[in-house]
Amino acid sequence: MTKARLLRLSVVLVSIFMILLIIVYWDNVGTAHFYLHTSFSRPHSPGAIPGITAGEDWEALPDVDEFLVKLLSSSLKQNSSIPRKTEQLLVQGSSKPVVSNLEENVRGYDWSTHNDRNSLDQEKLQIERQRRLREFCANSSFTFPTKERSFDDIPNYELNHLIVDDRHGIIYCYVPKVACTNWKRVMIVLSESLLDQGIPYRNPLDIPREHVHNTSTHLTFNKFWRRYGKFSRHLMKIKLKKYTKFLFVRDPFVRLISAFRSKFELENEEFYQRFAIPMLKLYSNHTNLPTSVSEAFGAGLKVSFSDFIQYLLDPRTEKMVPFNEHWRQIYRLCHPCQIDYDFIGKLETLDEDAAYLLQLLKVDRLLRFPPSYRNRTASSWEDNWFAKIPQAWRQQLYKLYEADFVLFGYPKPENLLKD
Repeated sequence: MTKARLLRLSVVLVSIFMILLIIVYWDNVGTAHFYLHTSFSRPHSPGAIPGITAGEDWEALPDVDEFLVKLLSSSLKQNSSIPRKTEQLLVQGSSKPVVSNLEENVRGYDWSTHNDRNSLDQEKLQIERQRRLREFCANSSFTFPTKERSFDDIPNYELNHLIVDDRHGIIYCYVPKVACTNWKRVMIVLSESLLDQGIPYRNPLDIPREHVHNTSTHLTFNKFWRRYGKFSRHLMKIKLKKYTKFLFVRDPFVRLISAFRSKFELENEEFYQRFAIPMLKLYSNHTNLPTSVSEAFGAGLKVSFSDFIQYLLDPRTEKMVPFNEHWRQIYRLCHPCQIDYDFIGKLETLDEDAAYLLQLLKVDRLLRFPPSYRNRTASSWEDNWFAKIPQAWRQQLYKLYEADFVLFGYPKPENLLKD
């Protein structure tokens, strides 16, 4: 009698466990319309073209992870391609973007063609970028904060830049001031996470900027805990193994100049209240500042680039609040030593890298990457921008962003650091 009860109890517990897993699975895969690709569901073999994988052996996983892998894989095999109806949708798009934001209106878009550029050997380029990143992540003599921690050590709130597209098996880590607005637009089109009058957007540039940066628009890793609870880390690891992961980077100093230009040279009420007022008080000795950015600009009160650099170097800054994402180091946003990225793009080669990546993802027939900004901040501007910055400050600033320079292959700006 006792054995029968134990048997029935075991059956009930197993059933409950299976139901919970099915719920997790359905929320994860079912709501994604079962459009996952299998071409990114296997680990990379040495020397393979990024984004194109082979082999089926996976590293050993805990029992729960292994079970979830099998559950997901069984569905992936049955749903290995996008429906033809969607596949045949070639984006015609409009001839020019809808400009609804001050920054985009000021900067404009570059719609010129780039056919005259020398084609890059993208495959070799990606292999070299990934080799360099892995080499320095494994180099014990090269250290920087958070380098040695594991993926499990990363708090959920630090995973908010990892955007997931379950329909195509893609994870994008966005870096502000590195074409992230347009890459977010691309992710919205691919994941169909935003509708216009009940119809998913097909042209990235049709998506209003205010929707692009709305956090509710994107499924990010930091949202997994609320959705999946204790299974969240297991599912993150599975997706990191199965999906294609990419990011785009930029020369760190040029990225800082770009951030300064867009947030402090244009009227931005949020950044004026949160950052400009404290900077003007601390580093320019201003008191009784205007309450609005328009009043401040009218009175000629603007944060200088020197104020901005002092703010970055001030040890009190990080103690009060972590760096804003627009000037936070890339290694802190995307965790490149904990996440094995399949593709590393650069803003300096954006057009070529973006076209190649969309081909690898097999979505180049669905959309094209939006054109570059017409007057994008150039590397050649560094000398002028840093001309009035003391050499000691430049050297401290380099140390602050050194990991980004080294990991992503940007040369040390010796001309700015030496006498």
